[in-house]
Amino acid sequence: MLLLGLTGSIATGKSTVSSILSQPPYSLPVIDADALARKVVEPGTNGYRKIVEYFGSSTPDLLLDPSSDPSIDASKGAPINRPALGRRVFGTTDEKKKDRAVLNRIVHPAVRIEMYRQLLYYYLTGCWAVVLDVPLLFESGLDVICGTVMVVAVSDPAVQIKRLRDRDTHLSAEDAENRVKSQGDVREKARRCEARGPGAGVVVWNDGEKEDLRKELNRVMKEISRASPRWWSWLLLLCPPLAGLASMWSFYRGRIMKRRWEEEELQVKAKL
Repeated sequence: MLLLGLTGSIATGKSTVSSILSQPPYSLPVIDADALARKVVEPGTNGYRKIVEYFGSSTPDLLLDPSSDPSIDASKGAPINRPALGRRVFGTTDEKKKDRAVLNRIVHPAVRIEMYRQLLYYYLTGCWAVVLDVPLLFESGLDVICGTVMVVAVSDPAVQIKRLRDRDTHLSAEDAENRVKSQGDVREKARRCEARGPGAGVVVWNDGEKEDLRKELNRVMKEISRASPRWWSWLLLLCPPLAGLASMWSFYRGRIMKRRWEEEELQVKAKL
C-alpha cells in the first residue's frame, strides 16, 4: 500500500486536492490530520483537558458559550473556541511560538495514534494507496514514513492571503498574514519535495482555476501510478512479511532523504 503524504500550506488548495482524490476516478481513502486534531480535543478527551488547563486561565474566550448556540452539547464541557485559540498560537513572536509548541505537544501524539489505527485498517482492506493529509508533514517528521510526498503550492504568498481572507472573512489582514507565515514558505516545501526525486516527491502548482488544478493533479497522479503500480499493493497484502520489509525500506529511504536535505540546507546557510 502506498502512503501518499499530502501537504502544502494554508489556502494553497490542499483541501481541494484532498477532496478530489477522495472522489472518482481516484477514490482514495483520506486520513485528514486536521479532522483528527479536532476529534482528539473534543470535550471529554484528554487533549481537551490539557488545553483548558494550560490556556484557560490566560485566554478568557477559550471556550464557547453554550447559551449562545442551542446546538452546542456542553454535557462534557463547553467546546473550544478555535478562532480564539488560533489567535493565541499563530504568529511569529517568541511567546506565540512557545504556545504553539505546547499545543502541538498535546495534539500530535494523540493524532498519530489514531492515524496509525486507520492506516492498519486500510492496509487490511486492500487499498492501493492512502492519502495522509497533514499541513505540517515535514515539520512533524511524518514525511519519512511516506512512499510519496505531494505538495500543493502557489508561487506567490499574496495568493494565499487573498484566498484565506475570502474563505475566512472574520480574519484581519494581519491575522491572515500571521497564519500564512506560521506554516512556513510553501515554495520551500515544494523545493524540499522535488529534492526527494522522481516518484518520491511531486508538486501540484495551484495558481489558476479549479479546472487547471484538476489537470495538474491528473498529471502528477499518472506519475505516481507509474512509480507505484496497483499490483505491488496486492502483493504486499498477500505477503505480510514483504509488506513489513517494504515499510522498513520506505522508512529508511525517507530518513536518508530527510538527512540529505538537512545537510544541503546547512551547506547553503554556511555559504551565506
